[in-house]
Amino acid sequence: MPKVLHRRVTACTRAPLVLTAVLGCVLAGCAANIGTESPSTASIEHPQTSSKIAQPAQAQTKSTKIALLLPFAGFGEPAQIARGMKQAAEMALFDANDPAIQLIAKDDGGTAEGAQRAAEAAIAEEADVVLGPLFGKSVNGAAPIAKKAGIPVLAFSNDPSVAGPGVYLMSFMVAEEVDRVVSFAVSKGKKRFAALIPATPYGQMIEPAFRKAVKKSGGEIVAFETYPAGASGVLASAKSIFAAIKDAGEAGRPVDALFVPAGQDEIAQLGPLISYSGLDTQKIKLIGTSAWDVPVISRDDRLIGGWYAATDPASWAAFSEKFQKTFGRAPPRLATLAYDAVSIAITLSRNPGPARFAAKNLTKPRGFSGIDGGIRLKHDGSSERGLAVLEIEKYRSVVIDPAPAFEATPERVSSVSEASTPR
Repeated sequence: MPKVLHRRVTACTRAPLVLTAVLGCVLAGCAANIGTESPSTASIEHPQTSSKIAQPAQAQTKSTKIALLLPFAGFGEPAQIARGMKQAAEMALFDANDPAIQLIAKDDGGTAEGAQRAAEAAIAEEADVVLGPLFGKSVNGAAPIAKKAGIPVLAFSNDPSVAGPGVYLMSFMVAEEVDRVVSFAVSKGKKRFAALIPATPYGQMIEPAFRKAVKKSGGEIVAFETYPAGASGVLASAKSIFAAIKDAGEAGRPVDALFVPAGQDEIAQLGPLISYSGLDTQKIKLIGTSAWDVPVISRDDRLIGGWYAATDPASWAAFSEKFQKTFGRAPPRLATLAYDAVSIAITLSRNPGPARFAAKNLTKPRGFSGIDGGIRLKHDGSSERGLAVLEIEKYRSVVIDPAPAFEATPERVSSVSEASTPR
C-alpha cells in the first residue's frame, strides 16, 4: 500500500508530519497533478543570484552523483512538497560546500512507471545513490532498477512493505511513534486505553501498531472506534467513543488515556467535542502521534496536557528559519528528510574505495545525526529514530521525555546550525 509519508521549550510551529491535506493522496497513492516538466541533471543555482555552481558532468571525473527522484511537475500539493524537498537538498549541498558532489533531480511523475523511467535515466547519468521516491508505489518502480545496478535507495515513503535490502526508509515510521507514546503513557500509570482512529490508509497502519504497543506495554484497550475521512467524519465516532468511555467508567473499568492520531482538521474539531461530552482530560490523558505537531493544537485549552511522540523540534526550528530566509517561504515538513538524506550521502561519499555506499556503511550501528535527530538504517531497509515525548502547553509544546540515545554515538552529518547560509 503506497504511503509517504508522519524539550527544550519551543513554539509549536511545525507542520504535521504526515500532512493532513495530502494524506488521502500520498497515503492512498492517487495520482498527483502531473505536468510535462521532467528535470534532468540539476545544475544547482544560487537561490538569490541564480549563478551556476554545478560543474558539467564531463569536467567532474571524480564527482559523486546523487539522484533525487520526486514528483516535481504539476500544481498539486505533492508537487509543492517535492519542490520544497529539492530546495532542502540544495541547502545540504551548499552547507557541505563540496564541489565534487552533483545533484541529479528527476521527475518520477508520482507513479511506478514514472519512477522506473526516472531511475533508469539517473543510472544512465552514473548516479551513485538514489534518494526518493516519495510514494510507496514509486519506490516499487525505482527499486528494481537501482538494485540491478547495485545502487542503494534512500526512500521517503513510510510504507514498511517497500523496504528491503538496498532500499532504506528515511521517513518516520508510525509504529515507532505509537510505541513510544503508548509505552510512555503506561510508564506514567495509564494502562486502560480508548482509541479514535481514522479509517484511512494511515489509520490502517496505526491500528495494528496501537494494538501491539498496548499489549507489549501490559495495557488493555477498553473502547475503540474508527471514523471515516472527511470534514465531519469524526463527529459521530467521537460521540460513540465518549459514550463508551463513560460506560466503562460506570462499569468500574475507567479509561486512563484516549489515543487520537488525528490530523489538523480533526484536531480542530476535537476540542469542542471534548467540552460537549464532559470528558475530564485531567483524568483521561489525550495521546497522539506527530500528526499533532501543528500550531492549532496548542491554541485549544481543552487539548492542553496531551502527549504525543515526535522528534525534538529545536533543530527543525533552526532549519525552518534558515529555509524561510533562503527561499522566501516556509519549508514543507518533509523537507528535512531530503536535507538529511543528501547529508548522509555526502558523508558516505568521503569513504575510501568503490564501496562508499555499501550496506555495511549505510547500516553502521552508530547511525547518523541530522535535522530530525538520530536515524539508524537497518539491514532490512527499515529505520530507527530517536523520538521524544512532548506535552501540549498554551501556545507551545515542550519535551517532557527526551529522545533516547542510540547505544553508539551517531555519526554526525551536516548541521544546518553549523553551516554557512547560502548567499
